[in-house]
Amino acid sequence: MVDNSHSVEVAGVKRDLPLMEIKPGVKIAILNILGDYEFVNAVSAELAEKLTGRGIEVLVTAEAKSIPLAHALSSEMRLPYIVLRKTHKPYMGDALQSETLSITTGQPQTLYLDEKDRKLVEGKRIAIVDDVISTGSTLQGMRLIMDKAGAHVAVEAAIFTEGDRAQWYDIVALGHLPVWVEDQA
Repeated sequence: MVDNSHSVEVAGVKRDLPLMEIKPGVKIAILNILGDYEFVNAVSAELAEKLTGRGIEVLVTAEAKSIPLAHALSSEMRLPYIVLRKTHKPYMGDALQSETLSITTGQPQTLYLDEKDRKLVEGKRIAIVDDVISTGSTLQGMRLIMDKAGAHVAVEAAIFTEGDRAQWYDIVALGHLPVWVEDQA
C-alpha cells in the first residue's frame, strides 16, 4: 500500500509531495515549485554550487514548472536563461521545435525556441535545467533543440531524478524520487 504523500528533504528544506497515479497501479510524487520561494531559493543555491566551474554561459529550461528554478539559478550564477515554450506565438519568428511526451499528462507536447533566443545559445555552453527528470522525454526534446541551435550542452541538472533509468548517472541532481508500482498479484 502506498501513502498519499512522500516526504523529501533537499537543501535543508522538507516537503511532503503528493502522490499521483499516472496510469493504473503506478504513482509518482508531484513536485510543484511554483510559488514556493523558500524551496526554490534553497535548491537553487545548492544546485549553483554543483554547477560552478563548468563554463556554463546560458541556462535553458522548459515551460512551466521549472521557470522559478531557472530564474533563481540565473540570479545565483549571474547567467542569462531562456525558456523553451510549449506553444508557438507569432512574435517568436522562425522558432525551432521538437516534440516530447509528458509523463504527467501522457500526451505529446511540442517545445519551441524563440528565434531571438537562438542567438543567445548559438555556439554557447549551456546547462539544461528541469525540476524533475523522469522519462527523459523533455530532456531529449531540449537537447534536440539545442543541437539544432548550435549550442553545446555542457551539463544537465535537476532538483530530482525519478525512476530507475540507468542514464541518470550523468545528471547533476540534488535527490532522487522513486516510482511506486502496486503489486498486481
